[in-house]
Amino acid sequence: PNHLPKEVRALHILKKHKASRRPASWRNPQITCTLQEAKEELEGLIEVLREASSSPEELRATFEELARTESDCSSAKRGGDLGFFGRKKMQPPFENASFALEVGELSGIVETSSGVHVILRIG
Repeated sequence: PNHLPKEVRALHILKKHKASRRPASWRNPQITCTLQEAKEELEGLIEVLREASSSPEELRATFEELARTESDCSSAKRGGDLGFFGRKKMQPPFENASFALEVGELSGIVETSSGVHVILRIG
């Protein structure tokens, strides 16, 4: 069974919206979409990722590729890679989702004050 890891390594794609804590990103100096629109965009990306999930390598490669162009986080240039992080480093909903995933598992939509995320645990 899943013994609780001290830290996990995750990739994520962030979609910000106009109510995000900082509604701007490297992709867009002024983000005006609604939470609902951000969720719909992310749902579309999750569908693409689910189609690519036949192998762990393909899923990760597809995730990194999408993160580089679609993520509103500065981690986009690293394919969404946040590196290893322990507890209390990320916002609680993000932390909880990341630690609940198995390695190689994709999350659903996770909401934080930064926006909406999809997470792939890789370590």
